[in-house]
Amino acid sequence: MRPLRETALFLILGLVGSVYAQTPAAPAWQSASTLADVDLSELTPAQKQTALKLLREMDCTCGCSMKVAQCRVEDPACSYSKAIAGMVVSGLKDGKTPAEVKKTVASSAVGHPRQPQKVLEDPVKLNTGGAPALGPANAKLVLVEFSDFECPYCAKAAAEIRQIASAYPKDVRLVYKQFPLSMHPHAEMAAAASLAAQEQGKFWEMHDLLFANYRQLSRERVVGFAQQLGLDLDKFKAAMDSPKYKAEVQKDLKEGTFAGVNGTPSLFVNGQHYNGQISLAVMKPLLDQELKKP
Repeated sequence: MRPLRETALFLILGLVGSVYAQTPAAPAWQSASTLADVDLSELTPAQKQTALKLLREMDCTCGCSMKVAQCRVEDPACSYSKAIAGMVVSGLKDGKTPAEVKKTVASSAVGHPRQPQKVLEDPVKLNTGGAPALGPANAKLVLVEFSDFECPYCAKAAAEIRQIASAYPKDVRLVYKQFPLSMHPHAEMAAAASLAAQEQGKFWEMHDLLFANYRQLSRERVVGFAQQLGLDLDKFKAAMDSPKYKAEVQKDLKEGTFAGVNGTPSLFVNGQHYNGQISLAVMKPLLDQELKKP
């Protein structure tokens, strides 16, 4: 017969082991060191840990009732968790504190629980200074387009948006903002190339060639477009590769993300994010109504 003390110890150890056996393992998102479409590579090890901690604590605003990190793992297509994660990483990289990062997210277009979409959302401030533009500077309607030169939907929308601008020659100013998506390998290069062409007064001509050839973009082909447009090739290539225009592209990306851009093309009408089909036929009643506003 086992002594009483030994029996008691055996029962206690068995009970503890049973408790541990029944304790479920922590979900993967709580320990994951990488998250879908979240680039942590430019953060220091300490910043990376802070970013992951914030993303495990912060709520996703898409309506899924999950934390941001959980949403990135379980629903990588969610544009809300992707945008929030991007702002967290960007903020920490810029030296902001966790409290400041949370404040930035809270004040952004994706910082609040998603509401049913309106055709025109509440206006946000967009910086259009220096961006490529068509139409009168004093136009009553300013259309700001966030677009990607390797996106098939953007290529299709480009002609529609140009038609809209042409239908209102005195009342519409079209502004182009860069929003190259990470899934498109040549989009960021094409964005910088378009700005290098703008430097020589040929942005819209390069814009049209890039979209006409969006399926076959490469550095060699883009330089060929520059030659076709009669640009100074040495100046063009130097500008395309310069940190200046890479920074401009990243600035547009950051601004678009903060304004609620979660896909391309995204169109803003006087600062109001437009949710609907981009075509003259569909948008004309809405634009006419906007023109009547004081």
